[in-house]
This record gives sequence, C-alpha cells and structure tokens, in this order.
Amino acid sequence: MKFIIQKIICPLLVALPLMANAQCGQCFCSQSSGNTTQNTVAATPWAGAITKQDIADNPQYYNHFTDGQMRIDLIFGGNAAEQKIYLSGLKAEPVWGGTRKNLVPDFEYGEYRMEVIDPQSGKVIYANGFNTLFQEWRTMEEAQHTSKAFKSSCRIPYPKNNIKFVIYERLREKGSYSKLAEFSIDPADKSINRERENNFAVVPILDNGHPQNKVDLVFIAEGYSSSEMDKFRSDVQKHMQYLFDTEPYKHRKSDFNIWAVESVSNNSGTDIPHHDIWKQTVANSNFYTFKTDRYLTASDHTLLCQLSSNVPCDAIYVIVNTEKYGGGGIYNFYGLSMSDHPTTPMVFVHEFGHSFAGLADEYFYDTAESFTDMYNIAIEPWEPNITSLVEFEKKWKDMLVEGTPIPTPVVKGKEQELGVYEGGGYMTKGIYRPVDNCRMRTNNAPCFCPVCQRAIERMIDYYCK
Repeated sequence: MKFIIQKIICPLLVALPLMANAQCGQCFCSQSSGNTTQNTVAATPWAGAITKQDIADNPQYYNHFTDGQMRIDLIFGGNAAEQKIYLSGLKAEPVWGGTRKNLVPDFEYGEYRMEVIDPQSGKVIYANGFNTLFQEWRTMEEAQHTSKAFKSSCRIPYPKNNIKFVIYERLREKGSYSKLAEFSIDPADKSINRERENNFAVVPILDNGHPQNKVDLVFIAEGYSSSEMDKFRSDVQKHMQYLFDTEPYKHRKSDFNIWAVESVSNNSGTDIPHHDIWKQTVANSNFYTFKTDRYLTASDHTLLCQLSSNVPCDAIYVIVNTEKYGGGGIYNFYGLSMSDHPTTPMVFVHEFGHSFAGLADEYFYDTAESFTDMYNIAIEPWEPNITSLVEFEKKWKDMLVEGTPIPTPVVKGKEQELGVYEGGGYMTKGIYRPVDNCRMRTNNAPCFCPVCQRAIERMIDYYCK
C-alpha cells in the first residue's frame, strides 16, 4: 500500500527538496426582546451594487436565487469500501460571490458533483464539481480497516424556493457519476443558521469590481497571532505578487478580487505531530497528513468555510505561518501552503493550480516505485492537462502542430515544446502530459505550459463571463 499513501500527495511536496438588500433572511440577525440587531459585513465598494440591469441580464439566476449564499454543512463518512454523506446543518450567508451566468458549467471536473434541482420542473438549476480530503483518505491503508468521518461544506446561491440538493460520486470504472446522497431543502426553514460566525476583519486587498463577475480569491490567516497581522498582510501582498507575476494570471489580473481574512490564532505556527509540536490555531492545520511529512492540510473544511463566511468567495487559499516546507491543493475545496520557505512562490502557484483550475500533477516516477493504477487508462481522466488518449480530442489535440509524433520524444533544450509526452499523474506509462517540464511538474519550470494556461483561463472565464 506504499503507493496508495504517496499517490494522492502532491509529488511536488514529496519529490522536491453584503448585499444591503439581502433576501430571505440572509443577513445576520438576532432577536432580542422583540428588537432586531443586524450584524453586517463592513461596508465594501460592491455593497448594494446589484442593479435592475443586472437582474435583466441574468434572468435564469434571479428566477431561482437571491443575492445571498447558502452553505450546506456535511459529514462525509465511511471507509475504502463504502461512503455516506450526512447533512450536518444549513447556514445563510450574506452574499453569493459566484457566477450568475454559468450556473451549470460545460465541464465536469471533480471526483464529486453537486446539483441543485428545481423539484417542480426537475431541471438542474445549479451544478459544480469538487474534491475532498475524505476522498483522498479513502485510498489510504487505514481506510481498509477503519471508518472515519470528515467535515465538509458546499456553497450554493441562496434559493428562493424549495430545492433538491444532490451529490454524486465519480465511478473509477466508468468515469461517470453515480448518485450518492440527496437532501430536500426549504430555504424558508427557520432553523437555518443566520448567526454571524466570526468577527475577524475582512480586508479588501485588490478591488476590481462586483463579485458576480470576478474571481474572488480569499486568503485566510492560519497560525498568525494577533501581534503578527502586519506580517500576514505582507504575506498576502507577496502571494498576490507571486500570482500576478505568472501567466495567464498576469494578463487577467483585472478579473480578480483579492480578500484577506485576518483570522487570529492563539499560537504562532502549525501542528507538526511527528515532531510532537502542537499549536492552537484558528484553522487547526497540521503537517504529517496521512503520515506524510510534508503534506500540510486542514482536515475540517467546514471550519475554513466558516472563516470565509463574511466575504464573497470563489476560492480559498490558506497561508500557514511556518518556514517548514509543505502544502496541498484540492480542487474547489482549498489550497494551502507555507509562508516563509524559499520555494513559497512556486509551491503557492502550483497548489493554486490544483485547487482553482483542477490541474493534475504531471509528475511520474521513472523507478521501481512507479505507480501503475493511479488512473484507469481505459477512460479519459477529467483533469484538463493529462490524457490517456482515449478521448484526446477533448484535451489539447487541437493545439498540436500537424505531424506531432504521439508519444512525443523528449528533446533536450525543447522542454517547453508542445506535444504528448508519456508520463504524468504519477504514472510512467499510459498517461501523457503536454510538455516535458511545466509548473505542474517541477518547481524550476519557467511557466505553465500552454495547455495549463488555457485551462486556467477557461476557469477564469467561467467565473467572469
């Protein structure tokens, strides 16, 4: 089972040294002696900016949803052989920061898929894909003999009427989705939590416009004490610079809003269990995930969603206040890495590629430890930057120069030449990558390859166009 423990860990870490008019009660209110006290997010440039024209431009959205957000808190439980999902609670949040146009994306990324269904018509009115830390744990040896539960959350635009919320799992054998859980939700239910969950300061770092057509990237402080918030702000600025020094983010900077949540921890740093180092931190992060030294994660995804509940959020990235090398990125879940290592810029951009754009690792091991079953090569992987050639026309076949050999031989000095290079996704055979050396393969790659750049741009377009 050695390969199982390693295969889900990003090999980069293993191998390399309010809306003012909130509807349906989405504001944070509490009743006391008949009087209502409203706790709202601090005024921002976009507060109350929705216009009649916005509504006219997005009729499908406003037919079904309000400007608010619903968080669906879940418990994923099970083992290697089976899994179940339980509803833990519902939370009304002040603003939906996601797209109002692309409610059902034209791509199917993720090991899971969520769908919001109108029970009257039976139509899917919102959908998205995602991965989880629980899904990774199920590949561990421990899951062969132990059952565990992980907290996770999904966020959807706040519905106007009753909905069915359905989660599907991707089947390894076929690559298609199978229904895993279904919940009926009444958005007018008085038991839906409307409390403000924290009072941490939310600081707009980069404001390029209303969240409805921007990518809202939220940086969360982890392991920063109250006296270290100046350092956190500086670290956020550095990470923003790292991102926008890299194409295609560089020329798409105007499509991003950047937010910083100044979430204060009691202690500085993070847990390092195998060194018997324990810290009281706001997101409860730790190294040694799945007993792997450099795998740095936060096991409670719902907790991270609570920390970001007062801000428009399309993507969560956690900056962990540590010099120790490590991190992780999980698609449409979160990205997370260290603040103060010499490779922080490269690791951040790499992990954000996983969590934001659904990019696969392009590593493989040309040794006896090479993995042979990470992917089912009888089907096409869902990640946009690797292929099994089963449905290569859906990947980057259209980008190749006519006559490009498949597989493409590696030629020294032409590491950035687009082709179909065998080896990727941890597998030496059967999986192919677009160039020999991309940012999704090594820290020393000069850039993302053209295929990864196109995939990132398509994700930006999904949120912004």
